[in-house]
Amino acid sequence: MDDRLFERLTKVEAAYEETLEQLSSQGVTADQKRYREVTTRHAELKPIVDQFRRYTEATTDVSEASDLLSTEDDPDMIEYLNETITARSADRVALESQLRILLVPKDPDDDKDVIVEVRAAAGGDEAALWAADLFRMYERFTERSGWSLEPIGVSPTGAGGLKEATFAVKGKGAYARFKYEAGPHRVQRVPKTESQGRIHTSMGTVAVLPEVEAVEVEIRDNDLIVETMRSQGPGGQSVNTTDSAVRLTHKPTGIVVSCQDEKSQLQNKIKAMRVLRARLYQIQLDEQLGERASVRKSQVGTGDRSEKIRTYNFKENRVTDHRIGLTVHSLPAVLDGDLEAIHEALIADDTARKLAQES
Repeated sequence: MDDRLFERLTKVEAAYEETLEQLSSQGVTADQKRYREVTTRHAELKPIVDQFRRYTEATTDVSEASDLLSTEDDPDMIEYLNETITARSADRVALESQLRILLVPKDPDDDKDVIVEVRAAAGGDEAALWAADLFRMYERFTERSGWSLEPIGVSPTGAGGLKEATFAVKGKGAYARFKYEAGPHRVQRVPKTESQGRIHTSMGTVAVLPEVEAVEVEIRDNDLIVETMRSQGPGGQSVNTTDSAVRLTHKPTGIVVSCQDEKSQLQNKIKAMRVLRARLYQIQLDEQLGERASVRKSQVGTGDRSEKIRTYNFKENRVTDHRIGLTVHSLPAVLDGDLEAIHEALIADDTARKLAQES
């Protein structure tokens, strides 16, 4: 282990010990907000410190065995000491590799709930059907993960498709997984309406935003235009007789959010505000990082067929993630929400990239 890595780990261990002291401090335990912050920090540091102490133990074992070996004459003891040195040296290598991964900076939003927006893009009615399939895939993925899904705004089409769907997913680590779904999703299949069996290519776009608390994003009342209207169902039919649907326009950014799923105007406004906060939070993050003006725009792209993060080919029973060149031949399982293999590969690639930047 190089000196720089050892120094970092030593500082982490000192920070961990400090959290232990803070957790026994009456001043911290009496302040709920501060206590939550310290317990979160403690939980983040503990796995790193545990691994570092195992690494230190392995280093000590190698050193002590080497010292004994230099003075030992008994053949059996020499063999035992050599085996110990070999085994514990291998442990050190493995533990150092794990420590480097644990030290990779964690996305501070990973544990947050998410707001997901699925939209039909290029492809007409078939694109709307594909958007509905993507929505169902995420419903199943949410169930498999033990999280809960809450619709915020769903706009169905007359043919059983979706023009768009906005929904929240609640559960620890939801953003850490869903963020890999952001982008254009391309499908290649024969539509049900295709009489000659020709394969069509259609697109759906997915935007993923971490959900944030009101205290994390300030929205002033005079920056908002709040409009109410009658909720509409598929084909323009009215779903109720009151002006319960809400449309919010954020004047400084031009962001428009609509919600009509709830019967109450207040409930629709609350849901629309959640989406607006998430979009504004993402813009704030991008500005802090000095990156593009809106990651949401980058995520969804233009919706053109040439853009894609993933292709779902029904004829070949394959799903290809173009970001890492991964192909799996289990399309029905993926559409049933089994995204584990794809996500694990994406996480491994993301970690490797961050490790390369660290070195």
